[in-house]
Amino acid sequence: MSISFNLEKIKNEIPNDVLLVAVSKTKPINDLEIAYKAGQFHFGENKIQELVAKENILPKDIKWHMIGHLQRNKVKYIASFIHLIHSVDSLKLLIEIDKQGHKINRNINILIQINISNDKTKFGFSFDEINEILISDELNKYKNITIKGFMGMASFTNNKSIIKKQFLSLSKLYEKFKTIYSFDYLSMGMSADFNEAIQFNSNIIRLGSNIFGRRN
Repeated sequence: MSISFNLEKIKNEIPNDVLLVAVSKTKPINDLEIAYKAGQFHFGENKIQELVAKENILPKDIKWHMIGHLQRNKVKYIASFIHLIHSVDSLKLLIEIDKQGHKINRNINILIQINISNDKTKFGFSFDEINEILISDELNKYKNITIKGFMGMASFTNNKSIIKKQFLSLSKLYEKFKTIYSFDYLSMGMSADFNEAIQFNSNIIRLGSNIFGRRN
C-alpha cells in the first residue's frame, strides 16, 4: 500500500475532529514529501537532531510535533518553530520551555505527559502530582507557554481492557481540568490502540507504521 493511500484510508476512518500526527521518525525525507503532497501537514518526531534537520529542508507550513522525551538542554533548538510539544514530563522541563519562549518572545504550545500506565520506567507526571499542580496557582506564572492539554501512552499489551482503563483515567482527568484551563487536546493512541483511544475522547492520534509501513 502507498503512503498516500494509507493516509486517505485512515482519515476516512477517524472522526473529523481527530487530528492525525504522522510519526515520521527515522523515515526519509522522500516519505515525508509524499505524505505532505497527499495533504498531511502534521508530523511527529522524537529526536531533536532529526527534527531540526527535517524542518530545515521541508516546507515551512508543516506543523512539527515533538513526541519523544525532551531533554532540557535541547529545548532551545526547537523553540522557534515547534508547533506542539507532547512530552512535557516534569516541572523543570516546563520551566525551561517557558524560559526559551521568553528569550525569543514566542508562546510555545505544550501538552503535559501523564504516566497512565503507572510504569516506573516511563516518563510523565503521576495523577497525584498533576492534580496537585493544576489545583494550585503554580502554572499561572509561566507566560511563554500555553498548556493545550494532556498526552498519555498506554501499556504495551494486547489486553484491551487494561488499555481502555488507562485511556479512561486520562480522559476523566482531561474532563476535570478542560474548562478551567481551556484545554484543546487529549493526545492518546498510537498504531496499535488508536481506535480505543478515540473511544475515550482522544482528539490527537500519533500513527507511524499505519502510514509509512513498518520500520526496519
